Amino acid sequence: MFFAEARPGAGPLPSPASPLGGQRPAQRWSVGAVIVDLDGTMVDTLGDFDVALNETLKALGRPGVTRTDIERMVGKGSAHLIRSALLHGGLQADDAAALQADAWARYQAHYLAINGAHSAVYPGVIDGLTALRERGLPLACLTNKPHAFAVPLLKSKGLLGFFSHVFGGDSFERTKPDPLPLLKTCEALGTLPEHTLMVGDSQNDGIAARAAGCPVVLVTYGYNHGDPISQAPHDRLIGSLAELR
Repeated sequence: MFFAEARPGAGPLPSPASPLGGQRPAQRWSVGAVIVDLDGTMVDTLGDFDVALNETLKALGRPGVTRTDIERMVGKGSAHLIRSALLHGGLQADDAAALQADAWARYQAHYLAINGAHSAVYPGVIDGLTALRERGLPLACLTNKPHAFAVPLLKSKGLLGFFSHVFGGDSFERTKPDPLPLLKTCEALGTLPEHTLMVGDSQNDGIAARAAGCPVVLVTYGYNHGDPISQAPHDRLIGSLAELR
């Protein structure tokens, strides 16, 4: 069994074998709720990023980026993605900053126009979310994607109904890998961090979970800035959300 039953007053998880990366010793968790990342965890959105970002760069007269480039850039929010693409195209930091507002406005328009059209739900996601719901676990989606992008995407892919809460990169003062979004999501769920499982695909999720005191499972198929996911802080690695049973 993947989980132990949640126990009121159960003690916190053991200290990690490594506070910065790697895997903690195998264990079963007393989980009362689950937080799930979106891009690279539930939905492969590289196609959406590809179209919206390259249309934005084209309109600005800037060089385009490849999907491989985008995979290394995503995960830290749309503002970071746009800035990274502008810098990748050869702009100096000051010049990229001067274009940021215009690029962001154009990117928003392009992304909202195609949101979900070039993306797909990963195999096993529906099965995994269904199994968690059948265990009676409340679910929240926590992503660095803007909330206005996240909710329509979840709805279009038939995932929105699984979640009691959806929080985006603009829902709180800071974004992952800062622990604040996880702590605030735990508050919304009504569970302590040590009883709230984080499921994600990158070091941002792992670092944020470690700092917040949440157990964390990472998928092996997502986006992790080009780095091996095994190096990110995690308790377990899984190849499909269907393993969350």
